[in-house]
Amino acid sequence: MRFKKKVLKNGLRIITVPMQDNKTATVLVLVEAGSKYEDKKENGISHFLEHMCFKGTTKRPNAGDISLELDKLGAQSNAFTSHEFTGYYAKVHSKNVHKIIDIISDMYLDPIFNEEEIKKEKGVIVEEMNMYKDLPMRKVGYLFMELLYKDSPAGRTILGDKNFVTKAKQKDFIEYRNKHYVASATTVIVAGNIDEKKVIKDIENKFKEISHNKKEKKEKVKEVQTKPGLKIEYKKSDQSHLILGVRAFDFSKKENLVTLVIGGILGAGMSSRLWQKLREEMGVCYYVKAGNDSYSDHGYLGISAGVNNKRIKEVTEVILEELKKLKDELVSEEELKKVKETMISSLILGLESSDSYAEYYGIQEILKRPINNPQEKIKKIKAITAKDIKRVANKIFINKGLNLAIIGPIKDKKPLQKILKF
Repeated sequence: MRFKKKVLKNGLRIITVPMQDNKTATVLVLVEAGSKYEDKKENGISHFLEHMCFKGTTKRPNAGDISLELDKLGAQSNAFTSHEFTGYYAKVHSKNVHKIIDIISDMYLDPIFNEEEIKKEKGVIVEEMNMYKDLPMRKVGYLFMELLYKDSPAGRTILGDKNFVTKAKQKDFIEYRNKHYVASATTVIVAGNIDEKKVIKDIENKFKEISHNKKEKKEKVKEVQTKPGLKIEYKKSDQSHLILGVRAFDFSKKENLVTLVIGGILGAGMSSRLWQKLREEMGVCYYVKAGNDSYSDHGYLGISAGVNNKRIKEVTEVILEELKKLKDELVSEEELKKVKETMISSLILGLESSDSYAEYYGIQEILKRPINNPQEKIKKIKAITAKDIKRVANKIFINKGLNLAIIGPIKDKKPLQKILKF
């Protein structure tokens, strides 16, 4: 898929992805502002600010104005916050693309942070926190990040600290936004059935008043682990949820794509090694999956599962044994071909709509990496060999990068500590 990138004099980046056979258009604005950019005392402000951008602007002062206008266009819209960026998007019939550019740019550039709306939204976010607290298969992910990165920005949750959220003031949002919502940290992506010249001109006009402030940087992740790590949160439950993982590579490293394939071998689909072993042979879990999460300056490969409480030690041993096999044995050509085809098909199937293309190109750009179009990525996946898998497995499956986080009714750590090693 062809794309065009333009960098304005103020540093704002514009990416357009024309899709002439598509009847929709998506406008996505991404900014380098997420939980890794926050101080400890303001943990959660990136996510809270994202909520507040829907609660009124100078041009659309009432909380319901933006939602009503989007609904009248039949738009699908939302926003999201991650560790490294925040995104605001809307998807509509392509004839309404310029109306959406107007709404999204207004939300992004001119939120008013009404004190009364801030007060109400605090309750919404606290309940969001409570919801995830009651979902151990989700919360174990937070526990795993705490284990890896301790009390550093990378180890803190995106939802943030409840004490800060309940005390946040208008000035906190204004100060944080002035530090991060600036031209050099912003990328606007428009994908779909569009006239590129008109779209670019419209964005240039709408974003001409964006802040030129110097962007504040985030704290660099430090990898300081020297031995296997274990973190258990006791919870009386019928099932234990775990993530067993290893430190891997950041978004830009060539080994990152190989690690992605390793994750596929372990947990992509019902024929994957861990699905077959844990679910089909042992019958100890309903779900098991493996995935590679990569960021601008760190990454990890994680295996997650919800398992029978009485067999948590056995499951851990089995997972470790499967990882050791990848270090010691070459993957067969047949299995590797199957996994690569699965990954390629998933990539293609995941790129059927304008919003998926906007996100695909936008995330690569916001992490400031060379943009690979889907065909280039597919070519790189096809080039990965069994020797590449074994080589990278031996780099990442090591004791000083091994970690296990569990939520479940476990009181004694010692049996797990004894087996947690390669």
